[in-house]
Amino acid sequence: MGLSATARRRWFGGLVLIVALAMLLAGETILKGRFPPGGFLFYWLICLVLTLLAIAVAFRDVKESARRAAQEQKRLLETALKDIEAEAKGKRPAKESNGNRQL
Repeated sequence: MGLSATARRRWFGGLVLIVALAMLLAGETILKGRFPPGGFLFYWLICLVLTLLAIAVAFRDVKESARRAAQEQKRLLETALKDIEAEAKGKRPAKESNGNRQL
């Protein structure tokens, strides 16, 4: 059974964030001082790219969630208006007797 696009996006963003966090911890503890200057720059550049990728995925998820919420709100409003219209058409004014409406 496949995951929805939202679930895949969230899993991907979480995985990228975990890898970036693991790189941060390893870079500050185990690997500290073991890189040549070029390797040091490359390592932290990859960590930065992974962090920015996780942020981009999070923004995309927020944008998609807002779009879906607006779409759902529009659908609910349309449904409510149709229900009100149907109810109004279904009710007819009571018959009049002596010029007064019966309730």
